[in-house]
Amino acid sequence: MSVDVDQYLVDSMPYYRAVGDEVELYEAAYSVRMPMMLKGPTGCGKTRFVEYMAWKLRRPLITVACNEDMTASDLVGRFLLDVSGTRWQDGPLAVAARVGAICYLDEVVEARQDTTVVIHPLTDARRVLPLEKKGELVEAHPDFQMVISYNPGYQNLMKDLKQSTKQRFGALDFTYPEHHIEAEIVAHESGVDLEIAGKLVSIAERARNLKGHGLDEGISTRMLVYAGSLIARNIAPLAACRMTLVRPITDDPDMRDALDAAVSTFF
Repeated sequence: MSVDVDQYLVDSMPYYRAVGDEVELYEAAYSVRMPMMLKGPTGCGKTRFVEYMAWKLRRPLITVACNEDMTASDLVGRFLLDVSGTRWQDGPLAVAARVGAICYLDEVVEARQDTTVVIHPLTDARRVLPLEKKGELVEAHPDFQMVISYNPGYQNLMKDLKQSTKQRFGALDFTYPEHHIEAEIVAHESGVDLEIAGKLVSIAERARNLKGHGLDEGISTRMLVYAGSLIARNIAPLAACRMTLVRPITDDPDMRDALDAAVSTFF
């Protein structure tokens, strides 16, 4: 099967602001094709980091957004019927293994556990992918690497990775950057100045302190970029923050009032 690998290349450099030694650690991991697990809250930069590393390493990147309805066939492939009869269609995991791409399973914990076990043979010394329905054993390309991400804050008895899966990966922890770095990121991505970006970060920091005390999740860097983007387009800061920072994360009237008050403090 012929695959146009160029369609999976990251053409231009994604903006990524390193906050530690994560770039060097990932490069070392890729040099030995170590499967990697990126752990951190929603919207803290995990996907952008993978895109940046794929660009830096000049490797194609195939991303799969995992969900609870995803089956093993969605990953590895299935037989399809068309006017010519029955034909096999590789799934994204099989394509990545064949062409030597980085396969990124985003929020892998959302997938059913009986689905994620199909990655096991690709994440140990075997580096193979059995296509049982087709009767084929795909040997991974030498450049292939598996990367998964998930949010540890959503762990529970029903939604967590098996130890047999976790122990096949190296892991990098991601979190929201320090104040000045996050302000720099928000300013760059949204177009607002550093002063406004810093105020947005301060609002987020107050909200993050409420995680577990009325909020399931804090305000992410991604949400701050949304707010900054509206402000940069002359939307009033109070309205922009309510729309992008407060209303999406809670429906509780008291919590909304508390967050609105935090916004009013800075704007």
